Amino acid sequence: MHNIFVYCEIEDGQVAEVSLELLSKGRSLANRLKCKLEAVVIGSDIKGIEKQIFPFGADVVHIADDNRLYPYLTLPHAAIVRGLFEDEKPQIGLFGASSVGRDLAPRIASALKCGLTADCTSLEIGDHTENKTQKEYKDLLYQIRPAFGGNIIATIINPETRPQLATVREGVMKKEHVSSDHKGIVKNIDPSKWLKDEDFAIRIIERHIESRKVNIKNAGIIVAGGYGVGSKENFRLLYDLAAVLGGEVAGSRAAVDGGFIEHERQVGQTGVTVRPKLYIACGISGQIQHRAGMDQSAIIISVNNDPHAPINQIADYTIIGDITEIIPKMIKFYQKNTK
Repeated sequence: MHNIFVYCEIEDGQVAEVSLELLSKGRSLANRLKCKLEAVVIGSDIKGIEKQIFPFGADVVHIADDNRLYPYLTLPHAAIVRGLFEDEKPQIGLFGASSVGRDLAPRIASALKCGLTADCTSLEIGDHTENKTQKEYKDLLYQIRPAFGGNIIATIINPETRPQLATVREGVMKKEHVSSDHKGIVKNIDPSKWLKDEDFAIRIIERHIESRKVNIKNAGIIVAGGYGVGSKENFRLLYDLAAVLGGEVAGSRAAVDGGFIEHERQVGQTGVTVRPKLYIACGISGQIQHRAGMDQSAIIISVNNDPHAPINQIADYTIIGDITEIIPKMIKFYQKNTK
């Protein structure tokens, strides 16, 4: 009762990265609230799946194993999660902001008549005092995300309704093992008590998933460009620098919208969230939407001709100048120093 629940997505027998990241964050939140962390796994032939989950700090793993429950289908998964939440009454429920989580979480929020904050970039625990009534609320979930087109960072709370639901995108939270020896309790769910025949009115006849061609999420070095790069041709300089450094090339939304780079390389609130060891931001102004996707990089270098660009405020090093002059010099001196 009143614990933290994380819905874990399954793909080919593996727990999704975003779910493991949420378990890590859920563990720290549970420690703060002095409650248990519980995971929900729904799928087919997933015996032993708890071995992937316990190392991330889960105290309890609820498993619904039925050959009709994989691949993901909206109605049966929603029925099981809703029924489980009604029985267990968690205070917080976390979902990945994936295609599955974005489909499932709103249905649970609607069914339970509780709040949901989408695409959170941070989750914290804190108190709140209502200004009008001076009523105090303790240990609320602060659901933090960019709002109003990314112009502000909003902290959203659900003081009255439970559970407090949030979706979080992959890469936003840091994945951390608690212990490889950590063990918890496995509770097998009987799906039949919540499922109805009409939940399976839709069947998946054929399923095809296109594999990801570009993997900037796990790149250790990223050279990213914004609209200030100027053209698709100028982006070749970024590819040359990335090739020398052994990194990947990425772009801001403005660069993608300008046709300079493909969407699958977009970093930011509407793209991919990354945490490289080195992030070189070239011609990127650094609006909130973009910073939300890369501000956890270990070292940030800004190359910009605007000394007042917002990206400079979070950069460890700032180089003011034209990228068409600076990037070739960076390549030249790096090659010289590595010989």
